[in-house]
Amino acid sequence: MKVFVLGASGLIGHAVCEALARRGHTLITLRHQSPLRARGIEEVVEVDGTDLPKLTQAIIELWPDALVNAAAISSPEAVEKNPKLAERLNVALPRQLAQITSHLGTRFIHLSTDMVFDGTPENAPFRSTDLPNPKNLYGQLKLMAEREVLEHNTEDPVVLRLTLTNGNSPGGVRSVHEKLLHAIARGERPTLYSDELRQPCSAENVGDAITELVERRDLHGIFHWAGSETITRYALGQRILQNFSLSPDLIQEGSLADSGEQPREACHLAFTLDPLVGKLKTLPASIERQISELSIPPALRDWYAQARR
Repeated sequence: MKVFVLGASGLIGHAVCEALARRGHTLITLRHQSPLRARGIEEVVEVDGTDLPKLTQAIIELWPDALVNAAAISSPEAVEKNPKLAERLNVALPRQLAQITSHLGTRFIHLSTDMVFDGTPENAPFRSTDLPNPKNLYGQLKLMAEREVLEHNTEDPVVLRLTLTNGNSPGGVRSVHEKLLHAIARGERPTLYSDELRQPCSAENVGDAITELVERRDLHGIFHWAGSETITRYALGQRILQNFSLSPDLIQEGSLADSGEQPREACHLAFTLDPLVGKLKTLPASIERQISELSIPPALRDWYAQARR
C-alpha cells in the first residue's frame, strides 16, 4: 500500500514509518525541520503542514491508499503558549485531512490522547465509549479534532487514543525517559507524582498496531491503545533510573494534591483496551519490555558515562 505519514519526525510517527516499512509498504512523508531518519521513506513532499491548500493538492495528486496523522503539538505546555498554532495543527489540520481522505476513499488513521478524559479515579479505566471531559486546552483541542474527523470522514476513519509513550525518538528529546534524563543532566531534580496513575505504551508497539489498522479496513471508529499495565509516574521514573543504573535519588516523589497543577487529588488515566486488543495480532507491551527497549539519547552519552560512576 502507499501510505502518507504526517509527523514522521516525531516519536510515534517515526515508529509508524519503521513498522510500515517492515511490512513492505511505500511511505510518503512531509519535509520537516527535523531530520527524517525512518527507513523506507520513498517520497518526501516539500509542503508545510500548516499550508492546508498546498497540502490538499499534494495529497490529491499522490492519492495514497492510507493516511496516518501523527502530526500535532503534543505538549500541553506548548499548546498553552501558542494556542493559535495548536488549533491549526491539532484541529484544522485533522479536519482538512478527514475531508480529503473521505473524498479520495483513503483509509484515515488519526491519533488522539488519553487526556480527552478527566482522570477521575472513580471513572477509570476509561472505555472508548465513555464521555470525554478534558481538563486542559490540549485535551479540549484533541477532543475537537476527534469530532471533526468523525464528522467529515464517515466511511473509513479510525481515531486511536494513545497514552503516555515510551520509546527512543529520532532526536532523542521527546519521549518520557529522554525528557527525564535531559532534565537531570541539566542539574534538575524532577518531581514525579505518586498519585498520577498512567498506562504507558511503547512507540514501537504502537507502530505495529497502527500498521495493522492501516491494513484492516474492516475496523472503524474510536479505539484505545496502551500498554498492558498501569504505573504511577514516580514508579515509572524509578524503573527508568534503575534500568540505566542511575541513583533513584535523582528524582523526588510528589503529589498532585500538593502541586497546584491539577484541580483534583489524584489522576488515573488508564484505558480499557477492548474491543481492539481482541482484533489485532499485536499485543500490548508490558512495562518491563518497554523499558528494556530504551537507550541513552546520543547527546547525553558523555554525561551518562560520568553519572553512572
